[in-house]
Amino acid sequence: MTGSITPRRALLVANPGSRRGTAALSPVESIFAERGIELVPIDTADRETLTDRLCERAAGADLIVAVGGDGTANSVAAATCRTGLPLGLIPAGTANDLARTLGLPLDATEAAHVIAAGRLKTIDLGDVNGTFFFNVASLGLSVKLADKLSGVSKKRWGRLGYLWALLRALAEARPFHAAITGEDGHTILVKTLQIAVGNGRHYGGGMVVEQDANISDGQLDLYSLEFKAVWKLLTIAGSFPAGRHGLNPEVRTLRGRRFEIATRRARPINIDGEVLGTTPAIFTVHPAAIRMIVP
Repeated sequence: MTGSITPRRALLVANPGSRRGTAALSPVESIFAERGIELVPIDTADRETLTDRLCERAAGADLIVAVGGDGTANSVAAATCRTGLPLGLIPAGTANDLARTLGLPLDATEAAHVIAAGRLKTIDLGDVNGTFFFNVASLGLSVKLADKLSGVSKKRWGRLGYLWALLRALAEARPFHAAITGEDGHTILVKTLQIAVGNGRHYGGGMVVEQDANISDGQLDLYSLEFKAVWKLLTIAGSFPAGRHGLNPEVRTLRGRRFEIATRRARPINIDGEVLGTTPAIFTVHPAAIRMIVP
């Protein structure tokens, strides 16, 4: 579903700690001022209360504008659902995977012009144990990667920081046992290095969760890396940017609207780049949940 709005008042959520967050604010402010769009800054110091604060200020606003990376976008997902306000994104993070999925320009000035134009597209939201996600929620290797990738290294080294953290995470990766139950009630027992459940298309700095993945198809795409040796991951590294890793016989792929994942002990879950939950976990999709401003 598409449409358009003429924005006049926007609630601004900016992450000053993102790699390009502070630099991105200046062109946004000047372009919005030229177009007569009032910006209402919202304090982001406490993520736990951010949704409530956005909802309290929603009256009279036309949209929410997030300036930052995928974590910043994730932090306003619940508020977009509760208020019904569209979300405009100024990509200013390291990976910017939601922006890639939506075809948004990565330049802050160009992205601000897109928001001012107000073209809308309705997209799905993923949900894991009540926490929304745009891109991917995963457990296993990705959690180790998040542990190794500090905010300082992301800000200083960008995507090179991702590569270094990935190599360190691979060196420590160990397979684990999990039970995956689909919406048909059938349970599969696996020994895996990582299970990822995607709502969007891109994750991890431009990798593709599945070659046909679409953020508006009402489906989740799951893959499980069931390699007996960690080094084998390197042999298919080139297939991840196109989402073709599922063609390997040691990679399990599933598609559906609901998955349950249980593990022998509680394992942390990486949700849009932030470790925000643990197993056991129920993954669902909310079709056509929010409106995004797109080119």
